[in-house]
Amino acid sequence: MNPISPRVLLIRGMLAGLLAGVAAFLVAYVLGESKVDAAIAIEEAASAGHDHAEDAPVSRALQATAGLGTGTLLYGVALGGIAALVFCYALGRLGRFGPRATAALVSGGLFLTVNLVPFLKYPANPPAVGDPDTVVRRTTLFVLMIALSLLLAAGALILGRRLAPSLGNWNASTVASLSFVVAVGIAYALLPGINEVPADFPAVLIWQFRLASLGIQAALWTTFGLAFGFLAERAIAPAAAPQEAVQPMS
Repeated sequence: MNPISPRVLLIRGMLAGLLAGVAAFLVAYVLGESKVDAAIAIEEAASAGHDHAEDAPVSRALQATAGLGTGTLLYGVALGGIAALVFCYALGRLGRFGPRATAALVSGGLFLTVNLVPFLKYPANPPAVGDPDTVVRRTTLFVLMIALSLLLAAGALILGRRLAPSLGNWNASTVASLSFVVAVGIAYALLPGINEVPADFPAVLIWQFRLASLGIQAALWTTFGLAFGFLAERAIAPAAAPQEAVQPMS
């Protein structure tokens, strides 16, 4: 493979992140916005007859289109740049994997540590769920869970690499994976839980919203892994020598 500047991969990572943001926007608009509207309707029905603040300065229609699109695109570009830097470090250090396989491993690992592990402890909730007075505490715990997940995953990778010479790659990977699962379970047990769902809130709507939010992240990281793997391979792998277009006459 050709040596290449991290800047080149960073630009390609941000481009792949932009494509991933488009995919995330489409999934969010199709699967998520109807759940948000349903939750807002429940919230408005519960507050009917009470004095409430003036209308929001940004209309709901604008939030669900331009606002959502802008947010997901910027989110995708930012994560794409970060993931590209992780890829630069991981390439050649995770085994004899090429650019596409490494991109897939990086995307899957980041989805696991940044989204899935925190989600299982602190799942997303739709509007009308959650006490406004505890928003700072809930946000802090969620960010802390992300940080712990990343640190534990890094520790598992280091453990696996150190055990590989004595146990072999397969056994070392198994031990490291089980260690990660156990450590995450301990973190789940030690961190406080959050249960602020109203008793009369539809359980089906909550889980539909949560599955939609998880699907958005899955679409983002899947698209990024495929797009960045292709772009990275084109940048890193040497081009095949062109073949002669005209065959010699016999």
